Amino acid sequence: MSDDEPGTARLPFFVYGTLRPGEPNHAVHLHGRTAKEESALLPDALLYDGPGYPYAVEHPGKGPVRGELLTALPTANAPLLTALDLLEEYIPGDPHNLYERVVRDVLDRTGAPVRAWVYVAAPRIAAGLRASGSVIGTGDWAAHRKAQLKRLRTRSSDLNHS
Repeated sequence: MSDDEPGTARLPFFVYGTLRPGEPNHAVHLHGRTAKEESALLPDALLYDGPGYPYAVEHPGKGPVRGELLTALPTANAPLLTALDLLEEYIPGDPHNLYERVVRDVLDRTGAPVRAWVYVAAPRIAAGLRASGSVIGTGDWAAHRKAQLKRLRTRSSDLNHS
């Protein structure tokens, strides 16, 4: 579905990585620009660990990926779409994209499907991740990062006490 199809310009965004509340890119790009933020799930996708950020990769029957459904303030929607495309280095039709912006059904906190913009791994990235990537089993980037930081602190503490 392209950006100019009726009804797509004002869709909410499903975010699952560095754009989630509490993550660095949320503070930079989304703080004060959203009308609503709620927990949501992206079914039929797995989350893969990337170089400092995750990738959602579509996998029918797998998942879900945990994240938030963000509804932009009416005046912020178009600028936000542009800003997030720049952040994700997404250019429609570019074969070098890391991510593709697509419309997918995500499940809101009640389990109801909601159409939303989602940045998923571009086809060439997705193929590589499916072949040899590291799946984040919980589907939750925030929990994964917290666990990584805890392990690093424990290792550092152990080394300092040796």
